[in-house]
Amino acid sequence: MPVVQVFSGLTREVLAFGQNLMVVKFIFKKGVQVPAHRHIHEQSSYIIKGRLQYLVEGKEVMLEAGQSLVIPPNAEHSAVALEETVDINSFTPLREDYL
Repeated sequence: MPVVQVFSGLTREVLAFGQNLMVVKFIFKKGVQVPAHRHIHEQSSYIIKGRLQYLVEGKEVMLEAGQSLVIPPNAEHSAVALEETVDINSFTPLREDYL
């Protein structure tokens, strides 16, 4: 699937998807902020390169290359890229809004 610019400094590319699971690559420029949001999908985040500061249900989680976390369905979360970051996310069920 094509690379999509989510907003300035953030791109998304769907790498694979099936009936219930989707794998997506996000590339963040340093300083990019993803506003607080929630969705029905369980989400995992694995950092390939860089550092992200997540806020999940009010709890700060710092991730750097080689680290990951799981965000439960409907949990409010946001993120800030502390440096240029490549982040591989999985979503279940798949994000139909990304297709």
